[in-house]
Amino acid sequence: MLSRAGVGVVAITAGAACGDVSYIPWWDGNTASTPPPGLASDAGPDAHAAATDSGATRDAQPEAGAPSTSVFFVLMAYHPWSDVAGSGSAPYINGTLLAQGAHAEAYYAAPPRITESEPNVVWLEAGDNLGITANGPPGQNHRASTAHLVDQLEAAGVGWRAYLDHMTPGKCPIAEAYPYRTFHVPFLFFDDVVGDPPSASAKRCLDHVVPLTQLASDLKSQSTPRYAFIVPDMCDDMHDDCNTGDPIRQGDEWLHTYVPQILSSAAYGAGGVVFIAWDFSPTGYVPIGLIALSPKIRAGHASHAMFTTSSTLRTIQELLGVGPPLGDAANAQDLASLFTTFPP
Repeated sequence: MLSRAGVGVVAITAGAACGDVSYIPWWDGNTASTPPPGLASDAGPDAHAAATDSGATRDAQPEAGAPSTSVFFVLMAYHPWSDVAGSGSAPYINGTLLAQGAHAEAYYAAPPRITESEPNVVWLEAGDNLGITANGPPGQNHRASTAHLVDQLEAAGVGWRAYLDHMTPGKCPIAEAYPYRTFHVPFLFFDDVVGDPPSASAKRCLDHVVPLTQLASDLKSQSTPRYAFIVPDMCDDMHDDCNTGDPIRQGDEWLHTYVPQILSSAAYGAGGVVFIAWDFSPTGYVPIGLIALSPKIRAGHASHAMFTTSSTLRTIQELLGVGPPLGDAANAQDLASLFTTFPP
């Protein structure tokens, strides 16, 4: 049985509506702990058993570098799930994606509960915030660590690429250029990607970090890598309203433009997975959004198991066949229970 990231107890009754979640803090802030009895899951108190025995038929973990599943990760921002679920401003999410995919009703940001984007996004890459507690430019917050996801991917021969909305082509985007912001791009905070000091001409960054406008042509030419990290700009990730008066609708319309392109691609049809996840909630440590789509997803399923950003990282590692689990991902429940077969 896997231990789970100690972030608290989520008490949810069967059939609870979104928002009917009570949070009971117990995590000690430093060490992974086994939660007390009563942690909600898809099938009883053993959350890992729920992931393996309820819904998903778990295959053997693929060997590192095996040419199998492609993962498309889309980062949204700055809202609790209660703002989005059922909102009339999000007809595509609520009317289409929740029916096509599975989603989590008790998905939380990284365990330290920091209400800033950058620490939570870096956690998605390393299973740890690496001491970053606030948003700051790469020149200020870059880290020497090589224990992060894209290093594992390259060592295993697995390709990756970040597609960034409104970045300046031909430069490693370490500088702010609103509505593009660096704090939503985890790779920019690692010296082995951007250099020390970070440089706009860092070769590894230029090789892997590209404008979002390249996504459509890559999908059409079947040249997307197995790991694609997709970042809308601040107007389209629900962070800012950009004079529209409705940031949620703005983000929903962006998803309606880009997600169908992915879902109609050969990479997705061959067993691909799309994760759409929010970075954190500014209203406290409350559930944020996590939607998963796949040909092998439990369509329409709403999970009441507790997940965190560490769960997403662990799942991505499993889907892409790399390890060991990074940082707190070693303590996290994966997202296998959202699928009918895992890996797809």
